[in-house]
Amino acid sequence: MLRHLPNLITLLRLALVWPVYWQISKGQYESALILAAIAGGSDAVDGWLAKHFGWESRLGGLMDPLADKLLLLAAFTGLTMVDVLPAWMLGLIVGRDLLIVSGAVAYHNLIGAFDARPTWLSKTTTLFQILLVLAELLRLSWVPQLSGLDALLVFTAVLTVASGVHYVLVWSMRARRAWAARRHLQQGE
Repeated sequence: MLRHLPNLITLLRLALVWPVYWQISKGQYESALILAAIAGGSDAVDGWLAKHFGWESRLGGLMDPLADKLLLLAAFTGLTMVDVLPAWMLGLIVGRDLLIVSGAVAYHNLIGAFDARPTWLSKTTTLFQILLVLAELLRLSWVPQLSGLDALLVFTAVLTVASGVHYVLVWSMRARRAWAARRHLQQGE
C-alpha cells in the first residue's frame, strides 16, 4: 500500500489545481500562496519517496509532470486574468507546452517511442516559472515592495522560448537521424 503513496500525493496536488486558480481569481493571494507552497512541497515529497524507496511507477511518471503543468497553467491563467502578469507570458507558456506535446505526438507517430525525460533547460524553465508565480503571490500577499519581478518575468520568458526552441532542435535532429537510419536499413536489405 505504501508503494502508492507518491501517486496519492500527486493526486492531492492535482486536486489543488482548481483551488489555486480560484483563490487567485478572487484576489485571495495569501490562500493561493499557501496552496501553491503546499503543492510545491508535495511535489518534493512525492518525488523523494518515489526515488528513495523505489516506488516509481509509470502512472506516477505521467501524473507528476501533468500535475506540475496544470498547477502552473492555473496559476499563470489566474495571474493573467487579474492583470498581474501580461497575457503574452501566458501565451508563451501555453505555446511552448503545446509545441512540446505536438512534437512528442508527431515523433511517436512518425518515428516511434522516445525518451520523454525533461532536459536541464526544461527543468530550469519550470523552476523559474514556479519562482515567478511564487514571487508574484508573495508580493500580492505579504511583501508589496518586493522588487526585481520585471527582470524575473523577462528572464523566465527568455527561458521559456529557449526551452521550446531547444526541444524543437533536439527532437528534429533525433528524428532526422532516425529517418536516416531507417532509410539506410531499407537500402541495405
